[in-house]
Amino acid sequence: MKVLVVGGGHAGVEAARAAARVGARVELITLDPAAIGRMSCNPSIGGLAKGQLAREVDALGGLMGIAADHAAIQFRMLNTRKGPAVQSPRAQTDKERYAAFVRATTVGTPGVSVRRGQVAAILDQGGTQAGVRLTDGTRLSADAIVLTTGTFLRGLMHVGDRVSAGGRIGEAPARQLSASLRGLGLELVRLKTGTPPRIHAGSVDLSGLEQHIGPPDDGRFSFRTDPPKDRPSRPTWRTATTEATHDVVRENLARSPYGRGALESTGPRYCPSLEDKVVRFADRDHHRVFIEHETTDGPSLYLNGLSNCLPAEIQLEIVHSVPGLAGARLLRPGYAVEYDAVPAYQLRPTLECRALSGLFLAGQINGTSGYEEAAAQGLVAGLNAARAARGEDGLVLGRHEAYVGVLIDDLVSCCPREPYRMFTSRAEYRLLLRQDNADRRLAERAHAVGLLDDEALALQHVREANIARGIRALGQSDAPRRRRVAAGVTWATLSEEDPSLSSLGLDSDEAMQVELDVRYAGYVARQRRDVERAAALESTPLPEALDDTLLGQLRLEAREVLRRIRPANLGQASRLAGVTPADVQLLALGLARAERVRHPPNERSAGAPA
Repeated sequence: MKVLVVGGGHAGVEAARAAARVGARVELITLDPAAIGRMSCNPSIGGLAKGQLAREVDALGGLMGIAADHAAIQFRMLNTRKGPAVQSPRAQTDKERYAAFVRATTVGTPGVSVRRGQVAAILDQGGTQAGVRLTDGTRLSADAIVLTTGTFLRGLMHVGDRVSAGGRIGEAPARQLSASLRGLGLELVRLKTGTPPRIHAGSVDLSGLEQHIGPPDDGRFSFRTDPPKDRPSRPTWRTATTEATHDVVRENLARSPYGRGALESTGPRYCPSLEDKVVRFADRDHHRVFIEHETTDGPSLYLNGLSNCLPAEIQLEIVHSVPGLAGARLLRPGYAVEYDAVPAYQLRPTLECRALSGLFLAGQINGTSGYEEAAAQGLVAGLNAARAARGEDGLVLGRHEAYVGVLIDDLVSCCPREPYRMFTSRAEYRLLLRQDNADRRLAERAHAVGLLDDEALALQHVREANIARGIRALGQSDAPRRRRVAAGVTWATLSEEDPSLSSLGLDSDEAMQVELDVRYAGYVARQRRDVERAAALESTPLPEALDDTLLGQLRLEAREVLRRIRPANLGQASRLAGVTPADVQLLALGLARAERVRHPPNERSAGAPA
């Protein structure tokens, strides 16, 4: 069983390792093996909702959390003033250490081999993929393929009026594959993203800026490993743009491809360029800028919030107008990159193409933005590619089970036409899907499909047993103590009062789980009832081909949407824009009629009362 993975970014790495862990021979094809695991933009993992995804990738046996812990130079928990449902971990990382760790681990994964090359075409044999053809003419056969092309499909980079071919600075684009995908009948769209300038740390004086240093505790993403001892720590500084900054942008808009309309592609709504922010939010006199180290000891500083594609000399003016950055020396200007993507309504919930069996897509090719969204899709696509090659059904996680499930369902159902970013607000069951319980939710599922080994599951079982002992120790009948926990009293405080609790030896993560299980028991039970009420719709499948027998009584808009998206079940249909509750009810009635036709009730026996 052989799986080809095209691309060595965050999606490709997780896809290759997932497929190999469940028994596939994997060949990872990349333009540059040295670029495997490279962090193209922000030197961080996690963030609001993205931290949940990273934790879930770890719980499913992925690499991202372990790599982030290995390379972290600052760890923070975001939204700590709010409830646990919206708290998210974030690690500022040494991007060179991160990439080196990912590259070495991937290359060292049993069953994974790496080939330098560029894919020119997907081979089609009667509606099923038959391998790939490289630009040098080499043909490679496979039982399944995972495409994780990132920003490289016909990639174009823009700095001012200078346009160059590439998917990332210094790296060539994939020029021919888009035509092959169109030839398979897939719709492609043009998207864009961007990155800010980098400056030399020795050229600025940041002493007057607000500084943040991570907490003294050694936070982590992965529950399967301990973070390194004596981990290096680096600060983050906060500053902001000024009216002078905005004046420079406004005066030079015509020199930006954004301002002169040279970009026809759609950019990310929630990570706009500086040009976008100045134009769209003209009433704002400042926008926040975060200054982060890109490596532990290197000179490069990342200017989070100054993404733009103005000429390099104008970018330098912009940087100099920001407090703390006067006299800064530019190491690399920011730029915008345009690339082709495949709207994900053309995929099944397993991330397999409807148009070509055995072809799976993951990452930015599906219209997402962010390392974490890419890694989550890559892991699912790699697993499902290997399962499809064995003739097995793919893993599909529900919206109530994981942010990964929310992400993929949103992509294949809602068909976003701009780069998609995960937010906690997208998850209707977010109290169930907290970042702190990802392993408790997903370890058993991961083990069942072969992503987690027995040792990892055993560790999770020990953790679950410790949490259960802690809850029992509070006493089912000790209502006053449980009420104190519900009111916010911590396990540590109770342990000081009652030494029998401290003797249980719960670590800080396990103690927190005890607190949250007790504190939010009623709210969790309510969300579980909501899940049960929605289960009827989610468990009612729809046929792949929707004909007028089912759709004839629906409104025209609903019929068009349902034929285009082809939802897998009534639950997915109910979330489509343009499909009303009345349409869903008519669909359910149509399914019931079709079932009666297929399986008519027994004829009444002779003489039975009418």
